Amino acid sequence: MNSAEVAKLLGVSVSTIQRWVKQLNLPMERNERGHYFFKNEDIQLLKEIHEQLQNGVLLQDIAPIKAIKPARKGAVKPANTNIEMQELQEKLKEIEVSVHSKADSVVSYQLLQHRREIEELRQNIKDLSDLVEKLQTELTKMKTTSEEKPFVLADGKVKRKKKNIVSSFFSF
Repeated sequence: MNSAEVAKLLGVSVSTIQRWVKQLNLPMERNERGHYFFKNEDIQLLKEIHEQLQNGVLLQDIAPIKAIKPARKGAVKPANTNIEMQELQEKLKEIEVSVHSKADSVVSYQLLQHRREIEELRQNIKDLSDLVEKLQTELTKMKTTSEEKPFVLADGKVKRKKKNIVSSFFSF
């Protein structure tokens, strides 16, 4: 049975079953996904724990009978992996060197790009300052030529519009 089925059988939640297994260090087996699965003897043990808790015994005070179960088989390799570890460390060092050299080349490229951009900006600033100087000289030339020649009206006379007599009486 899985945890949900056992929990339903005992009338408790799945997390309660998991908590009992963890806190009491019960030697329960797990499937390939890491989920608990319970045999009949495991279910009987959990029923006894549930009865003890129903009778008022605290969970810390319960000392369950630990059934002898075969040890879980794992996929742990023997300790002859020293050579493999050294090879892994060497590969790791090679990769680190490769990453550092790549980072250095990227930084160098970016530096060159920034230098080009700075040179372009300097040239733009120089062009703008030359243009400002040119405009200032033209402006000073215009000021000096306008001061030398006075402003003169054509024939020295200003033509005025004549008012008719009727409009002069009614203008205020």
